[in-house]
Amino acid sequence: MLISLPRFVFIAATFLFLISSAAVQAEDQWISLFNGKTLDGWEKVGKEESVWTVKDGEINGSGPASMLVCTKGPYKNFRYRAEIKINDGGNSGLYFRTAAKPGFSDGYEAQIDSTHKDPIRTGSLYGMCHVYKQLVKPDTWFKYDLEVRDDIWRGRKMTRIKVTVDGNELYEYLDFAQTFKEGHFAFQQHDPGSKVSIRKVEVLPLAD
Repeated sequence: MLISLPRFVFIAATFLFLISSAAVQAEDQWISLFNGKTLDGWEKVGKEESVWTVKDGEINGSGPASMLVCTKGPYKNFRYRAEIKINDGGNSGLYFRTAAKPGFSDGYEAQIDSTHKDPIRTGSLYGMCHVYKQLVKPDTWFKYDLEVRDDIWRGRKMTRIKVTVDGNELYEYLDFAQTFKEGHFAFQQHDPGSKVSIRKVEVLPLAD
């Protein structure tokens, strides 16, 4: 069957409109966890001397060890993204499915580290899947994008964790132990030599 050119153009334009509308709708479903002005919805857990502040639309962490925990949640299956910057020699972590009052070993940790003496770099799922190549230079903004969901693979229950840095999908880790079931999001202040900055923190809940 032949389709006239005007009709073909109309069909193509309609198809592109529907795709664009779906993409916009998907973007609208993301939930912001940081208002860009205050730490409302976040709680420091750890040493009192540790400092978390907001300036120029950024969360900044410095000082001794602590965690900055999002009080919303818990979350189980989701996409999660944040824009982050770590200083030269600094170390931090993006935690998910963590406890409401976590220590450094509670929850999954996506490493934030460009040049710290710990050679496990940004892009790593700490203690599970390690990246030793520097993907992001220090003092440079980058985007972490994670997709986390429970699933079944060949009859076995597991948790899928897909890790993407600056739009480059690095890997999908299959955690058959399902180490952490659900929980909160958090950022790590690792040590006094580390300074981490965070902006645009968003979550997109997924169906169980």
